[in-house]
Amino acid sequence: MSTIRVLIIEDDPIIAEDISEMLTNVNYTVVATAYDKPEALECIDTLKPDLVLLDINLDGNFEGFEIAEHINKTRKIPFLYLTSYSGKDIVEKAKQTLPMGYIVKPFNEGELFSSIEIALHNFSKFILPLDLNRETINHLIASPLTEKEFDVLKGLYDGKTNGQLAEDLFVSINTIKTHIKNIYEKMNTHTRSETMSLLNELLH
Repeated sequence: MSTIRVLIIEDDPIIAEDISEMLTNVNYTVVATAYDKPEALECIDTLKPDLVLLDINLDGNFEGFEIAEHINKTRKIPFLYLTSYSGKDIVEKAKQTLPMGYIVKPFNEGELFSSIEIALHNFSKFILPLDLNRETINHLIASPLTEKEFDVLKGLYDGKTNGQLAEDLFVSINTIKTHIKNIYEKMNTHTRSETMSLLNELLH
């Protein structure tokens, strides 16, 4: 099996070096270490790592969250937060960005390794390809989705609520509910998670 390529985003060079050593000890490849947001974004886009270890607090700002949003928008790759913060507010904010893990410093090699292994496993099971294409999906289901239904499906995939979808698509919540009901009928599913699981099966 080819080795897992990891990008470390950490503004403390000593901690970054420690993490790099831990990863090398368990046979991961560190493709780069980024110390600030611009460097991090460039590494994500150019190096296309398999996994990102992301410090939340870079240079006194919570820029880790912005980097996470960038990862979610452009490439569906797993990332884990590495942080000294375990307060409720920060954890709550972190959850919104859908990390595959949250490791509180200080941590040891074993904790890092097990967190990464679980993250990679979960990612391969639950995360769908970013490239949701209506034509592709319509080839795989009995009744084709309309353009509006596909827009709603994409929103469901992004974890949006009915209210958010209504706002995004400039329609009423009842209209969204109707679209969702039609999607379920056409895909022969009954819940959001069932629909996401089916998409996962169809597109892998």
